[in-house]
Amino acid sequence: MTDSAYLKRTVVKHEIACPLLASGSRPVRVYLPPGYQEVLSYPVVYCQDGEDFFNFGRIATIANKLILDEDIEPFIIVGVDVDKKIRTEEYSPDGERFESYTRSFAEHIVPAIENLYPVRTDWTNIIVAGDSLGGTVSLHLALLYPEKFRQIISLSGAYYAASQAIITEQHDLSWLHLFMIVGLQETAFETDRGTYNFVELNRQARSLFADRAANFHYEEHDGKHQWGFWQQHIPQALRFFLE
Repeated sequence: MTDSAYLKRTVVKHEIACPLLASGSRPVRVYLPPGYQEVLSYPVVYCQDGEDFFNFGRIATIANKLILDEDIEPFIIVGVDVDKKIRTEEYSPDGERFESYTRSFAEHIVPAIENLYPVRTDWTNIIVAGDSLGGTVSLHLALLYPEKFRQIISLSGAYYAASQAIITEQHDLSWLHLFMIVGLQETAFETDRGTYNFVELNRQARSLFADRAANFHYEEHDGKHQWGFWQQHIPQALRFFLE
């Protein structure tokens, strides 16, 4: 397959009304697979940090390659954008905007996409993906709405104390399915909340998930806390749930 075939992507942008958010709406971008037809139905991947997943993660090009070269069933990707200035407040469970964002995601953004596109609506065909705090909020969406979100891609998830406390409160996570990676060079990453060892945070989270019978695939690789690392593992993460 030529490179031009992979780079021929259909991405549609929308502004979805979200009355719970201060802005009143949220931009999203929707990738439609090769051969897209409205009469069919498709699995769907919802990405936090949507702009970054498309621009730095190159997820649309990766999806084209998986569908065209590896016979993966065509799927739709929804990238939900975020204002970086309030990202921590929306994505962290102790953030002031966390409830308004998670409710907006589940009660407004996802239903709007289900009205606009023929995405499947059962949890077996829904994946929620995120990097760092985006991985964290993806997990918390599953904990808040387990009937809807059970399949999570966590790229170097920021499992700070507040998140670990909430995981600890869970008794049974046998319904949860996780794909987790972390980079071995993420031992002293500076965030807006301080410097953290993401390797240890992810090992601690993995232990909590294991103790609660969650289904997870966990890997550590050489890599830093950046898109150059995460992009390499997006194909494997998508295959894990879509094959």
